[in-house]
Amino acid sequence: MATVDVVTVRRSVVYFAVTLLFVTVSCVSVTRDPPYETRYFHQYLDHFNFASRGAGTFKERVLVSDAFWRSGGPIFFYTGNEGPITRLWNEIGFMKDLAEQFEALIVFAEHRYYGESLPFGENTISQENMGLLTVEQALADYAVLITNLTVSYCQDPDVCPVIAFGGSYGGVLSTFLRLKYPNLVAGALASSANVYMSAGLTPGNQLFQDVTEDFRRYNPRCPDRVREGFAEMERLAGQGEQGLHEISTRMKLCSSLQDHADLVNMYRWVREAFTVLAMEDLPYAISNGPFLPAYPVNASCNLLLKATDGIEEILQAVGMLYNFTSNLSCFDLHEDFVPCADPTGCSLMPGAKAWDYQTCTEISLLESTDNVTDMFPPDAFTEETRAAHCRERWGVTPRPGWLATQFWGKDLKASSNIIFSNGDLDPWRRGGVLQNVSSSIVALEIQGGAHIMDLRAPNATDPLSVIRVRQQEAHLIGQWISEATNQKEASGNG
Repeated sequence: MATVDVVTVRRSVVYFAVTLLFVTVSCVSVTRDPPYETRYFHQYLDHFNFASRGAGTFKERVLVSDAFWRSGGPIFFYTGNEGPITRLWNEIGFMKDLAEQFEALIVFAEHRYYGESLPFGENTISQENMGLLTVEQALADYAVLITNLTVSYCQDPDVCPVIAFGGSYGGVLSTFLRLKYPNLVAGALASSANVYMSAGLTPGNQLFQDVTEDFRRYNPRCPDRVREGFAEMERLAGQGEQGLHEISTRMKLCSSLQDHADLVNMYRWVREAFTVLAMEDLPYAISNGPFLPAYPVNASCNLLLKATDGIEEILQAVGMLYNFTSNLSCFDLHEDFVPCADPTGCSLMPGAKAWDYQTCTEISLLESTDNVTDMFPPDAFTEETRAAHCRERWGVTPRPGWLATQFWGKDLKASSNIIFSNGDLDPWRRGGVLQNVSSSIVALEIQGGAHIMDLRAPNATDPLSVIRVRQQEAHLIGQWISEATNQKEASGNG
């Protein structure tokens, strides 16, 4: 976490007859990245209900670095996703390299209801206060912020081209920002953005198929060994309480499984571990979260193949994620995995409840398993399953199809200047855009690439494929900046 040195207040611009203030906190990043300032931008609680203007504003956290910026240069804007923006700052390195190349202002905006951007303070994550957590409100936050940034830094909102960047859900947002506010955003780089899946436009069985395929690709025996482990658990579970106790002991659970619902929850906990290992299947070790070795799929598969029995196999793989410090004597399922409207689960970490609400309303992640096309026990996560959870937890009913209605479904060709990048090792990839839509909406594949690999800081072990994709991305972004600049200059001369 950055340290706070000085607190100042900057004069703001007037927007929609409301004074929106930047509260600036100077700080320096803890990595080798450029220094940044933490600012708190006063956003409307509700951008769309004029009768609610009296409800006031909240402070949105924004990280800003002008270390590379030249006056009139572009603004590189990261559309923050489901977590603290400081964590995202530390993960996204390529954007900063591009900023140095193009002399851009760097802005990382935190998503409302996450991190420190809590509209109702300590009472934000409560059923009565969740109604203003929508994709539309978050995009409007970013649009208002961009408008104020261009006036504050460029004196004229038509001077500095803005390029949106985002990874995963952030990539979905950068796409939607370009679709909804093309007057503010000249282009978007959407890495590992599952725009079709989020809008409910994919079959609902691809994610865990592709997790399985990642393991099969390394060694075809690995998925079979995982199936053997689950089969052994099912055999024991058929013995009733004694069998559940044996599973709990052999899986080193802190508390014994009590019933079938507990067993299903443990299966999902295991499934999530394999999903994360596949997502993070990078050629180098990472430590910004759980520590994982290089190519964790390969490493966990090797553990599977060395284990003495099926349950031991699964325990070894799960331990790579959940016991990366090797300090745990047992696993607390309820700490690592909380059932929610995201089939990969939530946790007790800050932001998890907000994400549960989002996947209960607009964002659709209906991914199931069948133990035939994937290596996991059958688990049908249907619209009905989701709706029942959402009504009980939040008092809301999902609205299938609404995100597709708002943001163009699969018909994106009327837009322009969007890069969709995906790694072929990323199990989320088939939820996104994998083929060119037009000459300016392009899909780039990273062979041997994991989740948001291109947005991460360049590494000496990067495959040539990600180096080439970054070069293509830099070239296209350079074109967008040049085109936007030329168009504005021509408009000014006219």
